[in-house]
Amino acid sequence: MNRSELLAREGCLVVVRQPVAPVKPAPGQPGSHSTFVPEVAEVFVAILDDGRILAFNGHVDLGTGIRTSLAQIVAEELDVAASDVAMQLGHTAATPNQGPTIASATIQISAIALRCAAAQARHALVALAAKRFGIDASQLRCDAGEVSGTTTQGETRKSTFAELVAGERITLVLNLDTPVKDPSTYRVVGKSSRRVDLPAKATGELTFVHDMRVPGMLHARVVRPPYSGVDAGEFVGNLLESVDTASVAHIPGVRAVVTIGDFVGVVAQREEQAIRAAHALRVKWKPLPPLPPMDDTTLAIAAAPATRRPLLDEGDVDAVFARDDVLTLSRTYAWPYQMHGSIGPSCAVADYRARGEGRITVWSGTQNPVSLRYDLAQLIARDEADIDIVRMEASGCYGRNCADDVCGDALLLSRAVGAPVRVQLSRSDEHLWEPKGTGQVMTVRGAATRGGELLAYDFATRYPSNDAPILASLLIGVVSPQPRIFEMGDRTAVSPYKSEHRRFVCDDMAPLVRASWFRGVSALPNSFAHDAFADEIAFATGVDPLQFKLRHLDDARAVALLEAVAARAAWTPRSRDVSRWDTDERFVRGRGVSYARYVHSRFPGFGAAWSAWIVDLMVDRVTGEVRVERVTVGQDTGTMVNPDGVRHQLHGNVVQVLSRSLKERVRFVDGRPASREWGGYPILTFAELPKLDVVLMPRQGEPPMGAGESASVPGPAALANAIFDATGVRIYAPPFTPETVRAALRREGRLLVPSTQPA
Repeated sequence: MNRSELLAREGCLVVVRQPVAPVKPAPGQPGSHSTFVPEVAEVFVAILDDGRILAFNGHVDLGTGIRTSLAQIVAEELDVAASDVAMQLGHTAATPNQGPTIASATIQISAIALRCAAAQARHALVALAAKRFGIDASQLRCDAGEVSGTTTQGETRKSTFAELVAGERITLVLNLDTPVKDPSTYRVVGKSSRRVDLPAKATGELTFVHDMRVPGMLHARVVRPPYSGVDAGEFVGNLLESVDTASVAHIPGVRAVVTIGDFVGVVAQREEQAIRAAHALRVKWKPLPPLPPMDDTTLAIAAAPATRRPLLDEGDVDAVFARDDVLTLSRTYAWPYQMHGSIGPSCAVADYRARGEGRITVWSGTQNPVSLRYDLAQLIARDEADIDIVRMEASGCYGRNCADDVCGDALLLSRAVGAPVRVQLSRSDEHLWEPKGTGQVMTVRGAATRGGELLAYDFATRYPSNDAPILASLLIGVVSPQPRIFEMGDRTAVSPYKSEHRRFVCDDMAPLVRASWFRGVSALPNSFAHDAFADEIAFATGVDPLQFKLRHLDDARAVALLEAVAARAAWTPRSRDVSRWDTDERFVRGRGVSYARYVHSRFPGFGAAWSAWIVDLMVDRVTGEVRVERVTVGQDTGTMVNPDGVRHQLHGNVVQVLSRSLKERVRFVDGRPASREWGGYPILTFAELPKLDVVLMPRQGEPPMGAGESASVPGPAALANAIFDATGVRIYAPPFTPETVRAALRREGRLLVPSTQPA
């Protein structure tokens, strides 16, 4: 049911927001430049006379369980069970425009309006009942979808929500000052609830966009140009020389070969026919100009032009470093380019309609339905009002994979053939063309007293931008292939460890390859540098790393969290006896501790949840293999709407960060990504999962904090610190692969070479 149908319906109570012009992205920040204002009010909550309770949120569920948690929030304010609330997410014809699903902001920010709307509906229902019963509203109670009370004559009166709205058409304008429940009275929020999305997935109901079928639908595959993974340069959109359509004429079912600029697609009756035709199609491209080398991404990032942007400057950093009575360290840390690594390649279905022939519909796994609608309108030169994005489940990515790109592909091909078209990318296309999580280089200088007091901290981070317009628009020339510089390298750029003198800067750069945001954006690499450096300077000054970090935190909740995680993990002060690293032991064990609060959005940004890790691992000094045996991870999320949902987020963050830190790195050949399949981009396996112990801080009643990314941010540093504790070797650039660890051990003379006996 879309907004227009709902608002025209008899027998309902709705809470709406009058449409306003979209918020423009802040300078240097990503976002849509749409000016589209819907004609119809945006609905947040609807109570219907058939017993249904509908709720609407503009964000989407990426596997984080927000559909379940948002339903709990609505249910709490309406005094019903969460299962009584049907959540609609991300469908542009039905849900409010609340921007892209990024920065762990759904529960922390976008749910506020939903909570107020539900409370407003409850107050209105109670008022209706008070009028009907002749009982003062303060004497009525809501429970299980009913309003009840007792008259002065002792008569019990009650009506269901459905009965109260029967024959009515009530529209309330959203009031964000509506009184909401006191958290101490919560009965639904704060209780673990089963995920509402899992039964359909387990039983094979239509859930994923990959399974979407519409009448008359055709199948297609795209043939990408040779500049894989590159989306800036004069050659983009101008390299196609010729396409031999006769090369696929013999393949049954082929309906069309579509070429526009550098966009090439093959449409067929059946999917296997489209796959065969895409492989067989003879396409000739003009020579590709040489691309800048990316073999060593650290050098490439360090050498690229950048604009320095001051973030914070306190005290006199240079004066401290000029002193001769302090211990100083200077280190460079590097983060690799990584893939989102979605297990299933991206897919979309598009049904193009000419003007006057109905609405254009795109079924998509996008994270950003409203932004995608704007991009697609640009692509085909139509009004946003003509396009509906129906958001369906898709392969997870926690950032931007090719989910938006494939929508542009499907829409161009549907327009060309006059029929609905489904496009699913190949594994190779997904790996090569998905916008990568960008690499990053951080330099740190620190000065401390011999007793371990941090006096000065000087930090610079270099971050290539991550714009990644949808490919179809670039390939056909709708969007210029000129690089755009974003200011997104500053997330958690300020260290949580305090010093009187400190300076933080960000070097903003054009993209080096096609890149987009990834879980933790720049915060995860920045925190890797902050916490690994804190660990090293703690060791250099003879202070236990946990005590050093606690000593330099001025956030009481951070201190409480670190202490709770340390207690759960039974942390003991780490030994400073360097002789323990010079034994003949092959398998050595170590522990590492780290902390971070994910601070995101435009600098200075705002904080999501607090998180801390303690890692126990083993290193094989012969092979360099790192085996993580246990992770104790804690999080302070404020009020947890669904504690099991938060726990699951910590599980997912740990698994993904272990994979990213131990294995994942995009390799480049001739300036382009070289990994086409999983053999060239290994990820963590089930057999490599460690024991996991989760600590959830009891903060019910505090404002809820974003939980989707926070637990990822401290992870890499905890691993690096534990590797040092085990081996005495510092590694400054993940992934910590066996090859990387062996090289580090060899550099420090600690690689163990097994003796060989003569035959």
